Amino acid sequence: MQLRYSFRIHPTAGQCKSLARAFGCARVVWNDALRLRQDAHAAGLPFPRSADLSKSLITQAKKTAEREWLSGAPVGVLQQSLRDQDQAWRNFFDSVKGKRPGLKVEPPRFKTRRDNRQSARYTRSDRWSVTEADRLRLPKVGDIKVTWSRRLPSEPSSVTVVKDPAGRYWASFVVETDPAADLLPEIGADCGIDLGLTHFAITDQGVKIDSPRFLRRAEKKLKKAQRELSRKVRGSRNREKARVKVARAHARVANARKDWQHKLSTRLISENQAVYVETLSVAGLGRTRLAKSVHDAGWAQFVGMLEYKAARYGRTVIRVDRGFPSSRLCSACGHNTGAKPLSVREWGCPHCGTRHDRDVNAARNIRTEGRRIRAVRQHHIPGDVPALTG
Repeated sequence: MQLRYSFRIHPTAGQCKSLARAFGCARVVWNDALRLRQDAHAAGLPFPRSADLSKSLITQAKKTAEREWLSGAPVGVLQQSLRDQDQAWRNFFDSVKGKRPGLKVEPPRFKTRRDNRQSARYTRSDRWSVTEADRLRLPKVGDIKVTWSRRLPSEPSSVTVVKDPAGRYWASFVVETDPAADLLPEIGADCGIDLGLTHFAITDQGVKIDSPRFLRRAEKKLKKAQRELSRKVRGSRNREKARVKVARAHARVANARKDWQHKLSTRLISENQAVYVETLSVAGLGRTRLAKSVHDAGWAQFVGMLEYKAARYGRTVIRVDRGFPSSRLCSACGHNTGAKPLSVREWGCPHCGTRHDRDVNAARNIRTEGRRIRAVRQHHIPGDVPALTG
């Protein structure tokens, strides 16, 4: 399977200028191609192919006075920009045709130098390499110092250099790994998880994992940095410094959240053969008064980590439909007790008399429904498995 490894790089001032040139050239080719394709669509003409665009926007454009500076970037970076746009269009068309259910993909948009994130992808045709001194050698840039946090498991096929909003540079490598080498031995344990705000995750065993609330803890510093930014004159160098300061503060919050979720998701995948979670409408909850807490929790990122780690290590992650009444059912007898306000954290079943912790009971119901879905899928029944509703 394909994996992506990102490492911090530290280009010199001259190398930063060379990378900025590569970012700009790739951005211009992207915008030129997007404009031609939009014009062709408006005129009812066939969709221009990348091979034709490569000739006109790269090969021939370099010979003109208006675009001769495209020679400042490797040709592979420019061609990769066209290939990336092809993929963006395919994703959009698949979304329109319903081939990507549950995921709405917007059409490609124009890029600008004012975008806080800039990138350029180097393929093997550009002859980039990692030197014996463990530096990243890029064409027309030079040898860049890299902070290696681990060794790459195999030879990378491409590297994407990214400049993030905080002004940091990253090298992102794509590598192919042997799926059989990463598989973990099978175990009999499984786990149902109910995600929440007071507690980030509650397992069916009654384990409650507190939410770190990284954004809330850093809110005072973020407010101060944002207030300083709002007082700077637009277009001034001081405003740019203040913007970077805000971006770095947000990056620290995002990094802390991602690190914590990586550790938790790895532990859950290691300890369980199957993990069952409820599908949450994060977009809908993000429009309520709980929006800041919902985004601070980062449920979608966490579930995504569980899914890709399960695929890598031979585990199973099953999403239970959010229409499943996990908070209404008694996990002991299955009786539906109806809707309850969020203030009710404990309740007793009127049918069997069992006392329940609201969140633990929901996690146990999610585990039961997840086991049912897993059993149906293991019997090779095609199509989606409908969730029990009530």
